[in-house]
Amino acid sequence: MKNYPENIEEKLGFDRVREILKHFTLSNLGQKQLEAVSFTQAPAEVFREQEETAEFMQILDEEKSFPLDHYADMIPVLERIRIEGAAFMTGELPPLKRSLETLKQVTRFFDEQEPGDFPRLRKVSGNIRLFPYLFEVLDKVLTAKGAIRDTATPALRDIRRRLFQQKKTVSGALEGLLRKAQHDGWVGKDASLTIRGGRMVIPVPATHKRRIPGLILDESASGKTVFIEPADIVERNNDIRALEFAERREIEKILTDLADAFRPYIKELTEAYTALGRFDLIQAKARWAEENDARVPETDDKPVVHWVQAVHPLLALNLKAEGREAVPLDISLDTEQRILMISGPNAGGKSVCLQTVGLLQYMFQCGIPVPVKETSRFGVFEALFLDFGDEQSIDNDLSTYSSRLLNMKYFLKHAGPQTLVLMDEFGSGTEPMLGAAIAEVVLQRLNRTGTFGVITTHYTNLKHVAASEKGITNGAMLFDQQKMQPLYRLDIGKPGSSFAFEMARKMGLPEDLLQEASGRVGEEHVLFDKHLRDILRDKRYWENKRRRIRQREKTLEVLLEKYEIELKTLSKERKKIIEEARAEASGMLSEVNRKIENTIRLIRETQADKEKTKTARSELESLKKKVAGGNGTGVEKLERKIHQAGSRREAIARKHGEPVPQKKTGKRELAPGDKVRLKGQEIPGEIMQVSDGHVLVAFGIMTTSVVPERLERVTEEEYRRYHRQSGHTSTWSDTLRQKRLQFRPEIDVRGKRANEALQEVMDFLDEAVMVEARNVRILHGKGDGILRQLIRDYLQTVDLVARYHDEHVDRGGAGITVVEMEG
Repeated sequence: MKNYPENIEEKLGFDRVREILKHFTLSNLGQKQLEAVSFTQAPAEVFREQEETAEFMQILDEEKSFPLDHYADMIPVLERIRIEGAAFMTGELPPLKRSLETLKQVTRFFDEQEPGDFPRLRKVSGNIRLFPYLFEVLDKVLTAKGAIRDTATPALRDIRRRLFQQKKTVSGALEGLLRKAQHDGWVGKDASLTIRGGRMVIPVPATHKRRIPGLILDESASGKTVFIEPADIVERNNDIRALEFAERREIEKILTDLADAFRPYIKELTEAYTALGRFDLIQAKARWAEENDARVPETDDKPVVHWVQAVHPLLALNLKAEGREAVPLDISLDTEQRILMISGPNAGGKSVCLQTVGLLQYMFQCGIPVPVKETSRFGVFEALFLDFGDEQSIDNDLSTYSSRLLNMKYFLKHAGPQTLVLMDEFGSGTEPMLGAAIAEVVLQRLNRTGTFGVITTHYTNLKHVAASEKGITNGAMLFDQQKMQPLYRLDIGKPGSSFAFEMARKMGLPEDLLQEASGRVGEEHVLFDKHLRDILRDKRYWENKRRRIRQREKTLEVLLEKYEIELKTLSKERKKIIEEARAEASGMLSEVNRKIENTIRLIRETQADKEKTKTARSELESLKKKVAGGNGTGVEKLERKIHQAGSRREAIARKHGEPVPQKKTGKRELAPGDKVRLKGQEIPGEIMQVSDGHVLVAFGIMTTSVVPERLERVTEEEYRRYHRQSGHTSTWSDTLRQKRLQFRPEIDVRGKRANEALQEVMDFLDEAVMVEARNVRILHGKGDGILRQLIRDYLQTVDLVARYHDEHVDRGGAGITVVEMEG
């Protein structure tokens, strides 16, 4: 089944999408494959193309080094040398060699990945078969810059050696003649040898052309200068020309032999370059998707539309240029709700909604990512049928409505459960009552075919059909009645009002005219439209209210869950503390009872001996103090356990983001006299001054200003311990001397992530300040200039940086920043 009409790509704007994608291709290989991209009906083919693009988007996201240089279309060249006796052209060899190297890098890329990574792209690379023999042949013939080597053949080497010697001899002879002519005054002092017609000549003023015997090969445009080949040099120049012809013949022979070497591998090489073109197309789609917030959605092999936050890519591009954003579209079509009847005010977004559905579905089935949210799901249709835009034609004697009737006829004949029908202003173009009646019957018959569709209309009877027929549902483009402007949002489930009288009133039509028009259309119709607007307004109000209630319920559920967890935790802690207290009390009681029993037994056995009784009482008194908490056990230990439970409760509160009562002994701000050190450094210092968000710190004999966030406190003991090691002065001097010896005034942060590179630059500048370096260099590379700008933004915030600038162009230019520190 074919899409309808034939110019569907122009109607949807897909031709413009194709043209935009063309700018992301790297070569003619990718552009040819992009031109061949078409609407695909087979779900497996659609999914394969989408998954290939998704894998390349993963490569871009993970910043893997996939080769993207030297994509050249060598297929026409290979086809030309297929004929026996054909030869390469000299200019074709450099791109051939570079593109073969690219093919080798592509295969190496997948060899270096994990076996299960990128299965779809790995299958594409399986079509690349390369032959070491061809690389050897090319390397033997070509230099690194793509020129024919002198050593390509012994004959060429001999010819070029003789040619060099002959040119050297002729040049020397001409130089002698030129100097003599300059000495005699026949030629200007600034004259030099030149080439005319491939032969070396002397430029001579026309007034002296008879002074130098020889052939006049050319003259200047003004005729004031002639170019003479001296008679003594003619034969030697003839020898040079003969050698150049011999060189050309030998190179032609080399190119023919090279073509003979490649000819047996043309089939495999053509497949390899076709695969390279496939990679070019895939990377173009992936890079376009990255720039336009498009993605590969969830897929379904059955017809279904479940889109979240869908955006028309061309509309988004135009609005972005104006500094605005497109309003996203949420839409769902499935077997229960196949046809969506959209109504609403003019210029309210109905047609944009229709075109968004058509373009995104077409892009998806062409294997191109679409700008929707991750949770969106796309199905596969056999065909798309369109009816929007003016199709009237003088050539075919078609009016607008005649073309619409032909479209309806085609849809009724060909539409089915696997088609998606898109119709704008359904039924319009003729007498409203008759057009609405025909449209109503057509809609019901299309519904019986099981087709999917999105249709826009202003007709009330079609809204009634959508409300009553199974398989069809209404949708409204929302309108702000207070501001009298469209909201461009689709609301599925209720019909929309055209707001004809309101729009007319806003545009300034007289009120008496509107009243008369209301009377003519009939009170019933006006009231229906008014009630419809009221329903939509109330629906929007209650939906907003329901959304707020759901949000509050969700918040309450989260809080309730947190408090339940906290209560369970506290209950467990309480039980644990009580059990520990009981066990401890039980142990104490047992010890007391045992001690009392021992004391009583002792008194009995000694028959109340005075000394023994005194000792026993003393031991009992000690036990009493112990039980009372004299040595830190008992009640004090119990209180300590309760305090620990409270601390654990605070930890639970912090974990759930609940407020925790602050203790009076909070963290003290940094103040003069505090001992600190730079984070990541070992040398402690003393704060001298705190002001304006900066802290002045003395590290031995050096003082520097830093932001508080880069400092951490050290104890007095740590500070003294450091400075006791071999004495303060000698330790600092030794450390500083050692750092100066080891310090390199250059750092390389190329290839690092932005945050890692910035942290290394911060540490590097700290060390530069410490060793009193005057000039340092930061190697960040050129690239897109993002890392360079990030580093320079930071340098502007460093007080001790006097200035910075690009390195000299001969030593790296914009890829290196030279930093000059304050003296």
